Amino acid sequence: MERPGATTLKGNPLTLVGPELKPGDAAPEFEAVDNKLQPVSLTKTGNKIRIFSVVPSLDTPVCDMQTKRFNDESAKLPNVDVYSISMDLPFAQSRWCDAFGVDHIKMISDHKSGSFGEHYGTLIKELRIESRAIFVVDEANKVRYVEYVKEVGDHPNYDAVLAAVRSLSA
Repeated sequence: MERPGATTLKGNPLTLVGPELKPGDAAPEFEAVDNKLQPVSLTKTGNKIRIFSVVPSLDTPVCDMQTKRFNDESAKLPNVDVYSISMDLPFAQSRWCDAFGVDHIKMISDHKSGSFGEHYGTLIKELRIESRAIFVVDEANKVRYVEYVKEVGDHPNYDAVLAAVRSLSA
């Protein structure tokens, strides 16, 4: 499934591959790797509340800020696991985390197959990178919050994401 014009980069329309998830949908399985090259799937992320913070590349300013913000917020969210997903190679993700002291969130690389992007509707067809998006998944693997950021260079609504997480963990 393709969604032409579902996202933009500097105002230029791009095509997203995969479904547009909505709150209440079952969270799709995916296959990716962590920064130790170990397989990661939805099942392997456990059954806590999870934030999947999807970014195009850690080496860009907004992605950098988004990932650091969720790393900081993660320390204040007991019983919530935060994952940052990008097409960056696991080695680059590790280097980036080490350089900035990012140690509260888990990194997922979708570089091998694009499985996360294809199943969550975040894979940009023209660039083979992820678009910017946020998914909050509950303990029963239901999607409870979704934000597909229209313009790749814009920030997600951090306050709305955190409010959704707090309402689930209350």
